[in-house]
Amino acid sequence: MKFAKVVFWIAFIWGMLILTPLYFMFDVIGRNGPPAITHPGFYYGFVSAGVAWQFVFLVIAKDPARFRLLMLPSVLEKFGYAISFAVLYMQSRIKAPDLGFAMVDFLLGILFLVAFFSTAASGKRMRVETLLS
Repeated sequence: MKFAKVVFWIAFIWGMLILTPLYFMFDVIGRNGPPAITHPGFYYGFVSAGVAWQFVFLVIAKDPARFRLLMLPSVLEKFGYAISFAVLYMQSRIKAPDLGFAMVDFLLGILFLVAFFSTAASGKRMRVETLLS
């Protein structure tokens, strides 16, 4: 269970470090990687949804056994982002550095799966120990 706590704490911190600056980079993104963003609602909506997920990771990190089932949609969030970026890269619609950030999410998705299965094992051990005592 300690593994799950560490993984989800790391995911929370990483996500907050990566996503919160996006609130202040709307115009910079358009200048550095034209064309300019034309739908600010989608942009800020994405950032807000991403930040909200970071707090889901924080909740899971606090008590992985209790919130174990939330790990599954967390895996989907990470894999969905990474796969989307991989497809965009294969279509030559994004650059390699953008894909690099998405691969961090792919790795976190794998770690979330490991945390999911390791938490299940430790939870079963805890129940058996409780029954024996």
